[in-house]
Amino acid sequence: MRSYTPSEMETPELHGLLLSAVAPRPIAFVSTVDTDGNPNLAPFSFFNVFSANPPIAIFSPARRVRGNTTKHTLDNVETTKECVINIVSYDILHQMNLASCEFGDGINEFEKAGLTGIPSDVVKALRVKEAPVQLECKVREVIHLGQEGGAGNLVVSEVVRMHVAEDVFGEDGNIDPQKLDLVARMGQNWYCRANGDAVFEVPKPGREVGIGVDAFPSNVRNSDVLTGNDLGKLGMVPALPTQAEVKAYSKPDNMNLETAHIMAQVLLKEGNAMEAWKVLLSAEQN
Repeated sequence: MRSYTPSEMETPELHGLLLSAVAPRPIAFVSTVDTDGNPNLAPFSFFNVFSANPPIAIFSPARRVRGNTTKHTLDNVETTKECVINIVSYDILHQMNLASCEFGDGINEFEKAGLTGIPSDVVKALRVKEAPVQLECKVREVIHLGQEGGAGNLVVSEVVRMHVAEDVFGEDGNIDPQKLDLVARMGQNWYCRANGDAVFEVPKPGREVGIGVDAFPSNVRNSDVLTGNDLGKLGMVPALPTQAEVKAYSKPDNMNLETAHIMAQVLLKEGNAMEAWKVLLSAEQN
């Protein structure tokens, strides 16, 4: 492992390391207006949702590392106490990137990026029509984390109105991640796209508690074949198969432990943890 002490690093180096390591990060494409009503639009990847009741999203327009100046978005939310957080899909990725340019005062990033500003229902800031999700927000508070370049400013925003495009919903009535097609920020110039094989399901633990890896036979826990993810799947079962179930399992002749672990791994990929356990335990009894 390479180890670092942040207080001994230059800010640009630490900034780059953190952004590459803590990723991917969702992107808040934030629209605001100044006191004269001029629109502003800028993306921020220090962003997430932190509460549902009340509905709170927080983003951070950090002070610029170079020059230690603040961004128009921060100035605007501090004076107007309002914003719209637009969610970025792949279809507007490059327009979002264009809007991140350091345009001067009074420049309309909607026009520069070729995006459509539409009126909000509750706040004065415009929504991005092309964004699949738009969150109208009232700013509860702004928490300044420092006064030096790179310091964050947490904009604690309460969602007062939410707009979701009709075509991103699936047949089950929930948002379909494939249709939403979000992008996320990584380090340097890297992004990732939440679509295709990059999107997968992992069932949440239910009311039944998994047995955990510490309950495994030592040969399974210390397997040279099974991965950490495999062990996690095996540990999610609420109980091991009974001796009768294991005895009734029809195993191949002369199955050794390594073969059993390989077979179990295949079953785990198919989502069948209990069958995988029957294989593992029957091999142990050989």
